[in-house]
Amino acid sequence: MGSQGHGQVQRWQDRWWAVGLLVLVVWVGIRLAFDGWSGWPGILVGGLVYAGFMTWYVMRRRRRDARAVGTDAARVPELERRIAKNGELPEDPAEQVAIIRLIRRREEKLRRNRWWAFPLLALIFFGIPALWFAAGNEAAGLWGLAFGAAFLGWMVWFNRRFVRRMAGMRQRIEGVGGGLVAGPVTGSAGGAEGFAHGAR
Repeated sequence: MGSQGHGQVQRWQDRWWAVGLLVLVVWVGIRLAFDGWSGWPGILVGGLVYAGFMTWYVMRRRRRDARAVGTDAARVPELERRIAKNGELPEDPAEQVAIIRLIRRREEKLRRNRWWAFPLLALIFFGIPALWFAAGNEAAGLWGLAFGAAFLGWMVWFNRRFVRRMAGMRQRIEGVGGGLVAGPVTGSAGGAEGFAHGAR
């Protein structure tokens, strides 16, 4: 009963409107904390626009991942959770192939994007507080600096942990499946298509 309820919560979290609602709440909460309640109409409108864009982006990425790895878009979040938690290996060989393809797709993206992604995040998270300091808003600058440092540190830690767990899951599946898993992943059109779409 407990595991079934947990699965239902996870499926609820995977839906497009749940993604949009989460982005909206976080955006509005952060903006209200920094700017106060006086500008809440503009903050809410901006949050709706940003939430709409992020929801479209996340759903679009899921569909592309699904096509590349040979599964349904609704299954992609579950596969990602399985990888992140380094949980039990799926018994279905087709699902093992999908996980391996997804891992290789993520690893390829990380290799291609890591040289600019973290420097860009650092520029954003530390550049905005610098502008607040320059404008004389020291309180907002201090809060922004603290938040940026904490969030960037968390991103670095999470990225390293996810990379380790991806490698561990891939090694476990390839060790269990052997050539059965390795063959379709490296030789299939779906695997090549996954690498071709890796940067999109």
